[in-house]
Amino acid sequence: MKIQNKYAFRFHLLMALICCALILADLLTKSLAVVYLKNQDPIVILPGILELKYLENRGAAFSILTNHQWVFILIAILAILFLTWVLLRCPIRHHYLGFRICLVMILSGAAGNLIDRCTLGYVRDFIYFSLIDFPIFNVADCYVTIATVLLIVLILFVYRGDHDFEFLKQNR
Repeated sequence: MKIQNKYAFRFHLLMALICCALILADLLTKSLAVVYLKNQDPIVILPGILELKYLENRGAAFSILTNHQWVFILIAILAILFLTWVLLRCPIRHHYLGFRICLVMILSGAAGNLIDRCTLGYVRDFIYFSLIDFPIFNVADCYVTIATVLLIVLILFVYRGDHDFEFLKQNR
């Protein structure tokens, strides 16, 4: 039993370190955006497709709920708590590795934007798809979006039965 607990601790520690690394990468890219993009003309990466363009976002996509930071802070805190709960309950088996990675990415994205909202009162965005005039976003948003799409694919094609999520119903 001690070997299993030692393995579980190491695995959870690894997931926490990955989460921290993702958050740091997000915060680093946001800091670089402030230094190189704030009060500057956009940097065109692919003409008519992709630009780096600084924006201080006080709302959500499409400026939804602008200046209502408490709503986003509350949602982020609840999401982080829920995702942590699920990660700690999830069996440490290869079958759930993709699921865990998706949850860690979503958690990291939520935490990265939460840090911005709590420390600055806004989120620093800088990636702009001009081709489709998509709202300006950041690396944390990429984590959440990519992981959510992958999670949907996993739920549709890998985790097909209720038995795959029995661990959420079990009392511990």
